[in-house]
Amino acid sequence: MDVLYFAWVRERIGHPKERVETDAATVADLVAELSAREERYAMAFSDLSALRVAVDQDLADFDAPLDGVREVAFFPPMTGG
Repeated sequence: MDVLYFAWVRERIGHPKERVETDAATVADLVAELSAREERYAMAFSDLSALRVAVDQDLADFDAPLDGVREVAFFPPMTGG
């Protein structure tokens, strides 16, 4: 699946997008896999309350299933104004 990173998440990880092969069942499982890779991922995912996630371009929770998913995106909460 494609994993996309936006705003400060992209800055901490160091790239905007990557292709990931995973057996993760949920978004939370994917986050755990990514966080275990190296420190920059661990930093980016250290506070999940500061992150939002979209699964195949629909907002989702971290317990969302990944079966059949093609794209997961991580980004900070948006503010209006």
